Amino acid sequence: MEKTIDDRTRETAKRLFSGGIRMDPPYRMWKEFDRDLANDFSRFITGNLYSRGILTLPERQMAACAMLAALRATDELRLHVNAALNVGCDPEKLTEIFFQLAPYAGMPTVNEALAVYRDVLKERGQWPIERPDGA
Repeated sequence: MEKTIDDRTRETAKRLFSGGIRMDPPYRMWKEFDRDLANDFSRFITGNLYSRGILTLPERQMAACAMLAALRATDELRLHVNAALNVGCDPEKLTEIFFQLAPYAGMPTVNEALAVYRDVLKERGQWPIERPDGA
């Protein structure tokens, strides 16, 4: 039996936003303004887009983190860094993604992204990052 859009939305949102740091996803704020529109947005973003099988959730989260960091959208980046870790993104790869911003968005952007990332890792009890090579 094929899952409904509401089932996919709930399952994907749970994987992304359950656990890690304590923070409300934007959906809760959207609902305060317009419950029906909030549900439509959530179904589209989480139920349709994020639940597609072409990219894995970790791949989608790494892309989201790179774009949000480049946009300097730090509040949203905080949410998506946490979600990336929730779905199993490699912490070293996330670090590398943020350093990769340097030639495209500049070092202030890298510094902001790394500061947000470090704060999330600290709040999750995962700072400092343990590197496989022991460095």
